[in-house]
Amino acid sequence: MTSFSLLGIIAAGLVPVLLGAVWYHPRVFGTQWMRLSGISPEMVERARRRRASYLALAFGTSILIAYVMDAFGISAGVSGIFDALRLGFWCWAGFVVPLLLGSVIWEGRSARLYFINIGYWLLAFLLMAIVLFI
Repeated sequence: MTSFSLLGIIAAGLVPVLLGAVWYHPRVFGTQWMRLSGISPEMVERARRRRASYLALAFGTSILIAYVMDAFGISAGVSGIFDALRLGFWCWAGFVVPLLLGSVIWEGRSARLYFINIGYWLLAFLLMAIVLFI
């Protein structure tokens, strides 16, 4: 692939939003995530009033991630599933893992919370790369 695909970027941008709805659902990691993050049911209820704007913001930031990943992949000459998975992995390992580790080191957050969050981002980055380059 040698040029940006707007449809691919939009589709890849949907991945973290949709995955987050599943990953952070109470039946998956949501209950643990809320407890470890110090989020109360009352906080969740208050946030529901702004759900549409939060989803729009999340989608917008996911579009930015997808755009940058697409640019990296084009520059690296990504073609095929193994190249896509490698790109997703290295974007995750190089950006997400060290950035989120700061929350454990400097904010005293739980390592368990860290692993829940980086697990989500690993899967999101791998799926985004597949959507963009397959």
